[in-house]
Amino acid sequence: MIEVDIKKRFNAQTEISAKFASDASVVALFGRSGSGKTTVVNAMAGLVKADRGHIRVDGVTLFDSERAINMPAEQRGIGYVFQDGLLFPHLSVKQNLFYGARRLSPAHDGASSIPFDQVVDLLGIGGLMARDTPSLSGGEKQRIAIGRALLSRPRLLLMDEPLASLDSGRRGEILRLIERVRDEFGVRIVYVSHSIGEVSRLADDVVLMNDGKVVACAATEEIFNRADLRPFTGRFEGGALIEAHAVRHDMKYFLTTFKFDGGELIAPGVDTPVGARVRIRIRARDVTLATERPRGLSIRNILEGTVGAIDNRGGAISEVHVLLAGPGALSGRELLARVSTQALDEMQLTPGQPVFALIKAIAFDKRSMGFSA
Repeated sequence: MIEVDIKKRFNAQTEISAKFASDASVVALFGRSGSGKTTVVNAMAGLVKADRGHIRVDGVTLFDSERAINMPAEQRGIGYVFQDGLLFPHLSVKQNLFYGARRLSPAHDGASSIPFDQVVDLLGIGGLMARDTPSLSGGEKQRIAIGRALLSRPRLLLMDEPLASLDSGRRGEILRLIERVRDEFGVRIVYVSHSIGEVSRLADDVVLMNDGKVVACAATEEIFNRADLRPFTGRFEGGALIEAHAVRHDMKYFLTTFKFDGGELIAPGVDTPVGARVRIRIRARDVTLATERPRGLSIRNILEGTVGAIDNRGGAISEVHVLLAGPGALSGRELLARVSTQALDEMQLTPGQPVFALIKAIAFDKRSMGFSA
């Protein structure tokens, strides 16, 4: 269990007030830039001292203002991966990694050892051992930073915007590595990001922050599906997040069918093992509505449902909540569709009306899908 309840004032206008608890394997601190996420993880790492409150990880008190406890950073057993890696430029890759392996403290007593060779193999960095760190690419630097943090045998791994300086191809590569770290090493992760794609793919719980305060802390699916939180999660990125599992592959057309509690979805690619659980983000802007079942369309996903609430603010765009009625639907799985207000009026959509939600298979890519732990 991670327990954080702290306050930190920087000046008369700026105060961070964060309170949350989670036992998830990956907890994300999510919010816009400047919302206080980095301050919270720096306080957890011992790089910033809170004015008051407490921080506990798995029953171990790292900070408690009332009990005058402020464990030194090097004794907390916490690994930290920064946005730009922060490798030692005067050391080789191998020396950077060995620094992590040597950086052990009493906090690691009883901790399971992570073999050096296993970390090197997982991260695919065997060929980089003799390289100087300034010559590495951004993605290579982050691989080394993750390896160095893992080799310190942390009870907790903090990752502060680790993909922010990478291009889209490298982001996908490091995301897959983080998933493997989560699954193969079982290290608990606190992941900081303002990217809904990264967070919805990786996190089990989300701590939503805004203006220095925690707005909500809940399961990822709940956070990104709640309409009342869209002012903080981003209306343009609004949609639904669903848990599904792969049920079959079409090797002729390289398509995979995923089953969830509101029906089935077809997506391109057959690299997901049958039976594997995935989390799929369906963006509202990728959902089209029809009042009759269409025929002769290239769209592969047609889901039956009924109109729920309609958010019509009088502008060009309206949002329609669709309660799915697929096989085994649990109390109406909800999708969100963003349509023009003109189309809304022409279709004369009203709550309770049957509709069909249409989603292109190509709307799903590696950025909108991730393996669940």
